[in-house]
Amino acid sequence: MNTLVSSFLPAPLRPAAASLASSLPATRTVIDLLQHLEGGSLRLCLPNGQTVHLGQGSERATLQVNDERVFRRTLAEGDIGFGESWIDGDWNSEQLVELLTLLAENRGQLARALHGSWLPALRHRLRHLARRNTRAGSKRNILAHYDLGNDFYKLWLDSSMSYSAALFDADPERTLAQAQRLKYLRLLDMLDPKPGDSILEIGCGWGGLAEIAASEYGCRVQGVTLSPAQLAWSRERAQQKGFADLAQFSLTDYRDLRGRYDHIVSIEMFEAVGERFWPSYFQQLRRCLKPGGRAAVQTIVIANERFSAYRRGTDFVQRHVFPGGMLPSPDEFERRAASAYFRVRGRFAFGGGYARTLAQWHRNFDAAWPEIAAQGFDERFGRLWRFYLAYCEAGFRAGATDVCQFLLEARPT
Repeated sequence: MNTLVSSFLPAPLRPAAASLASSLPATRTVIDLLQHLEGGSLRLCLPNGQTVHLGQGSERATLQVNDERVFRRTLAEGDIGFGESWIDGDWNSEQLVELLTLLAENRGQLARALHGSWLPALRHRLRHLARRNTRAGSKRNILAHYDLGNDFYKLWLDSSMSYSAALFDADPERTLAQAQRLKYLRLLDMLDPKPGDSILEIGCGWGGLAEIAASEYGCRVQGVTLSPAQLAWSRERAQQKGFADLAQFSLTDYRDLRGRYDHIVSIEMFEAVGERFWPSYFQQLRRCLKPGGRAAVQTIVIANERFSAYRRGTDFVQRHVFPGGMLPSPDEFERRAASAYFRVRGRFAFGGGYARTLAQWHRNFDAAWPEIAAQGFDERFGRLWRFYLAYCEAGFRAGATDVCQFLLEARPT
């Protein structure tokens, strides 16, 4: 074992070199990687009862290994293998978010383990590319996630049924529903709509923004989605809340839109477009905007310095949660917008709010698990979603990902 790490450990935690030498090669490789962790240490508990402290600084998390194949799978398939090993029960951690945050903060030195070897990575990449967001592919990919059922989502989302980043201010008592409302208000205020203005919402979710835009701003809203479950909920919501005369919803691909609107809003739908189709997305924004109109787009972004490597690979979320998904970097989003003759009039980032949103969703999910399981979802599904929520929260906490609201204004061609 590395001398520096051995000297850092309290005597009872120092493993014997012979014991480590008898471990599997993949185990030794991962231990060698983890011993250089910065910003905190990790307690690694192996199946043979051995406990090792790895890294520098105070202990932040414990990783309990139940089957050492987790190391082989992680080296071969990066974070996909690590996540799938969690789903299979090969390892556990009571501090899952903190563990994943520590690993994300050290992504540079852990690149070999996180990105995997070339052959499994190629296989995942080809599978991801096969799920591109063509018209048929987009509908299939959306159904894979959002049509798990309204009864599923309402158990752990807030009362506004908002499945996107909430905007928390400095008030520690701010509820998730209140923070979601702040998010919607900020997007609408960016557009400065007047009563009677028309707003197109591309990816309307369950109708949260449409309700505020119609009921409080007096705007006419056209919301489009590819999810029949979301469509049914949005229409029923408009009827029950009394804004159906100002809001219409349809099952429409954004590429098939033909009308023109005073304003456009799109909240965390851009991630589902796919890089190949980014030009057509921005072209549609231009075609659908009236002269002088503005578009407010909220999207998750990958850090600028990570974008090049990210776009060549496939991560756990793309593989298991959002097939066909692709994040832009902030700079890449603005470059693509400029190529479609948009001026970026504003960029507002609030990744810390997304981390807090995800933490609340995770707590809600855990509390609702008995009811979720009663709907027919098994334990593997539960472990997948817990890892997904923790993985995303860790990304925002570590600064690997962020979320931005962009204000776009069309400029003359």
